[in-house]
Amino acid sequence: MNDREVMAVQIGRRLRSPAEVVVRCHLGLPVVSRVPPLLEDGTPFPTSYWLSCPLAVRRIGRLEADGGVQAMEDRALADPEFGSRLDAAHARYREERDGRLPAGASPRPTGGVGGARRGGKCLHAHYADHAAGHDNPVGEDSALRIEPLDCVVPCVIEAAAGVIANPEWREPR
Repeated sequence: MNDREVMAVQIGRRLRSPAEVVVRCHLGLPVVSRVPPLLEDGTPFPTSYWLSCPLAVRRIGRLEADGGVQAMEDRALADPEFGSRLDAAHARYREERDGRLPAGASPRPTGGVGGARRGGKCLHAHYADHAAGHDNPVGEDSALRIEPLDCVVPCVIEAAAGVIANPEWREPR
């Protein structure tokens, strides 16, 4: 299966830029991809690591709905080591992304992880950054709460019509 088609089905829309898969699940499907800092139409895009796995997206969505972003913001303020690691993650992310920009690019994406200047704005982006192998305390905390990503059947399959969402896929219990 073509990764771009798979990711489009996973996220429910066409991709707006090329994407390089950097993390795959145990079934061989994309979990996290790296995307360029400028979309195909030139729009600045602050998110370097994009989460496409429907299981991870669903589980992190629950964390966010249960106040997870605010909990991470509070923890960053209360725990100096956690806050320092988070600030370092934002700085590293911004440097890496900005290093992939063409010379003279304008406008440019801003912020760190997920475009945030500070804090834990988007748990999805933090988890994707952590899953891609980076030190990200918010992503690490999220991983402890949502993994394993242990689907029994693939979330997408190849069919006569092309790559489609697998009607047999269910969230593992």
